Amino acid sequence: MAGATAVDVAPANGAGAGCCAAKGPGYATPREAMEKGPREGLLYVTCVYNGTGINKPDYLATVDVDPNSATYSQVIHRLPATHIGDELHHSGWNACSSCHGDPSTSRRFLILPSLLSGRVYVVDTAKDPRAPALHKVVQAEDIAEKTGLGFPHTSHCLATGDIMISCLGDKEGNAAGNGFLLLDSEFNVKGRWEKPGHSPLFGYDFWYQPRHKTMISSSWGAPAAFRTGFDLQHVQDGLYGRHLHVYDWPGGELKQTLDLGSTGLLPLEVRFLHDPSKDTGYVGCALTSNMVRFFKTADGSWSHEVAISIKPLKVRNWMLPEMPGLITDFVISLDDRYLYLVNWLHGDIRQYNIEDPAKPVLAGQVWVGGLLQKGSDVVYVTDDDKEEQYTVPQVKGHRLRGGPQMIQLSLDGKRVYVTNSLFSRWDEQFYGVDLLRKGSHMLQIDVDTEEGGLAINPNFFVDFGTEPEGPSLAHEMRYPGGDCTSDIWI
Repeated sequence: MAGATAVDVAPANGAGAGCCAAKGPGYATPREAMEKGPREGLLYVTCVYNGTGINKPDYLATVDVDPNSATYSQVIHRLPATHIGDELHHSGWNACSSCHGDPSTSRRFLILPSLLSGRVYVVDTAKDPRAPALHKVVQAEDIAEKTGLGFPHTSHCLATGDIMISCLGDKEGNAAGNGFLLLDSEFNVKGRWEKPGHSPLFGYDFWYQPRHKTMISSSWGAPAAFRTGFDLQHVQDGLYGRHLHVYDWPGGELKQTLDLGSTGLLPLEVRFLHDPSKDTGYVGCALTSNMVRFFKTADGSWSHEVAISIKPLKVRNWMLPEMPGLITDFVISLDDRYLYLVNWLHGDIRQYNIEDPAKPVLAGQVWVGGLLQKGSDVVYVTDDDKEEQYTVPQVKGHRLRGGPQMIQLSLDGKRVYVTNSLFSRWDEQFYGVDLLRKGSHMLQIDVDTEEGGLAINPNFFVDFGTEPEGPSLAHEMRYPGGDCTSDIWI
């Protein structure tokens, strides 16, 4: 269906009424974002020194992605954090398309939760988008004192002007203390979002779909376990998650817990379809390498099924006899036509057609690193017992290191950007000191949105191994004007 168009759904009555005439942040509909949104010129990227042996603060990098610019494919600015040891990770905005109906709001501040230290940095991107400035730091002690929460992860803006951040545990790293932090529009701690006694089993990501009065959150694991590295015994000991948590939105009552079982271990990124009228979405389950689709049933409850399954590969010269793909991130195009996922260990990016959400069809695939590329010590074993490795091209003379980890899609759906760091301790454990010493890189993948297909852009390579303070680890990416994983429509 080459002529498929972007989702165009008017706001529901009482939800963002009048937003089509308003001049608030973002776009009235996903269709407007896809068809009228500008081509990206800048990317904000969280970069980590924690765990690398370089005793410097993490920082926010500004990357020039305008092909007509003299500094194309280069880091043009670096904003350091105020402390060492934060582990900057994910990011979000103070306002997005969920606030489009409010002309008094603007997308100005980028929210940077620090996964390990518990601080939340607020960065002003409006004064000079090419050189963002620190606006405020919400201290971990203030958050812990008022809410008991620690290890902040995913940040989403709310239509009320508040900011909601998932927190993965208490300040000691126990999963039992996890929940959702609320900051007001001035970035003061308001409290917890969920009702007392309605915390999830584990915390990680979340996404809300207001027309269905539902928020769904996922579950990585106990910070006390994952911060020291991955141990398979911790999975057996129940220190990692396998559940989705279904909440009443915006009330904060936990209505249902979906046990994904052995097919859904370590469910990480979770996303609804962009069309706010749709009652289905996906979660990427890292350890079992399945994309699980969740959906509302006829009786109003929620159910789930495996939609995509990446088979583990038999391998030699590795820590286990089989290697999972390890799905660590995915994005959905704004027209809800394509889903893109990464296999951090296998090393490939995949494009699936999801016009039938229950039956995704593989449309494109490209290898951009991984543990199984030629030149690696690790090999996979075919059914006829042959040892094989994948061919991974060099880009601008560079051998690709690490594996595809975080991805971001352009508004028009034609470009995927990818970084290769998951979490500093896990980077070291799975890819060794080679990744820590040489640092991350960012690639850009060209997308065929008509017939399907992925191809590496040979002219784009951002090398975080040559940073002034030493090699750094690059993680999540954001566009100044919003993107496929920051904006929610109401």
